[in-house]
Amino acid sequence: MSDLENLKEHATNIRKNIVKMVTAAGSGHPGGSLSSVEILTSIYFTQMDINADNLESNKRDRFVLSKGHASPLLYAVLCEKGFLSEEELMTFRKIDSRLQGHPSMRKLPGIDMSTGSLGQGISAAVGMALSNKYHDLPYRVYTLLGDGECEEGEVWEAAMAAAHYHLDNLIAIVDFNGLQIDGDIHDVMNPTPLDEKFKAFGWNVITLDDGNDMEQVLDALETAKTLEGNPTAIIAKTVKGKGISFMENKASWHGVAPSEEQCADALKELEGGNA
Repeated sequence: MSDLENLKEHATNIRKNIVKMVTAAGSGHPGGSLSSVEILTSIYFTQMDINADNLESNKRDRFVLSKGHASPLLYAVLCEKGFLSEEELMTFRKIDSRLQGHPSMRKLPGIDMSTGSLGQGISAAVGMALSNKYHDLPYRVYTLLGDGECEEGEVWEAAMAAAHYHLDNLIAIVDFNGLQIDGDIHDVMNPTPLDEKFKAFGWNVITLDDGNDMEQVLDALETAKTLEGNPTAIIAKTVKGKGISFMENKASWHGVAPSEEQCADALKELEGGNA
């Protein structure tokens, strides 16, 4: 099996677990978790130096899920990396579970920042990157934002600070699926053009026509590491609910759990290689 095929297999497993854990919980955010699978798979399996021995170490790359409601994605990736079991995934959002609706660094090793209040994740990532610069540490900081999240003013305050301090060790990826809980982002509070805005704030910008294409994501991440002097934003156009036909491009699946029957249909579709 090639490295690319292996990554795609990881992505399919992650999608399956997202669907299963949200169904088991009866709540959660599947749409924006599914849209970002290729992004986070690429980061965790090809970019970050994270492993079972350095989960709690400061001497490694960091990841901040700024769109904290997509916690099913992060938990499913950590499971795929072997840091927690599939059995524990099924405790998602249950009383006394380590897998809260929004990720908590106090509950689970491998969570680098507690997130949920939109805009605060990228702000924390800027602080981490600044600390690494100050201490002359070689580690990178990755953060994943939602396009709806970019309506938050705090995102742009963080972007301004990152450019001011020339944090070229910071890579921010925007999951640009075009939909948020209340509908099309252009109708709710239009934050576009995101590429031009990040450029205006002093960032390097890479745009992806298909952020669900693993090869495009990998190329963008590798290119981002070569850009010096300023932080880099990757604007990745994705599909909300990617991989499950009845969820794709539907804002209604932003924060709704599938029924048992819908879960079975979704898993059958993913097992058929349609993701």
